[in-house]
Parts: sequence; structure tokens; C-alpha cells
Amino acid sequence: MTSSHATEINSRPHRDPATTLIRISEVMAIVGLARPTIYKLMQCTESGFPRPVKLSISNARGAPVAWVLGEVQAWARSRIEARDQVAA
Repeated sequence: MTSSHATEINSRPHRDPATTLIRISEVMAIVGLARPTIYKLMQCTESGFPRPVKLSISNARGAPVAWVLGEVQAWARSRIEARDQVAA
């Protein structure tokens, strides 16, 4: 993330994580995974990775989708907690 992008995000008014939709680039930045890995995780229900929200009525491949910020953050926290449980 560039410093200008970080400044832009930090200067925004408070965003409610439960209702804020984020696109794939921000998901990748939060979880530290590449796009193909994220889509593979979504196919594996055991991963618990959040499903995207359709942004249009199109069912075509490449139709716009976004993720709920709070769900992505919760998934990242669950990975941290799993690591801490293994270490304990």
C-alpha cells in the first residue's frame, strides 16, 4: 500500500466494518494473499473465508463483487487465534 493510499484511507470518515464493502485489492492487502489463493479459499468451505457480495445482477464471470470488511477482518483474526492455539 502506498503512503498516499494509506493517507487516503486514514482520512476517510469512520467506516462501519459490518456495512463497508471492499474490493479484491483491499482484501489482498488485509490478508496478505494473492487473488487466486483467495478464490481457492472461497471454494473450500472449511476455510471459513467470507463469500463476496454481488454488486450487480449479472451472473457473468468477472461481474463486480466486494467483501464485507468486518468479515474479512474476522477471518484474519481467526487465523491469528488458530496460530496462538497451536503455540500454546
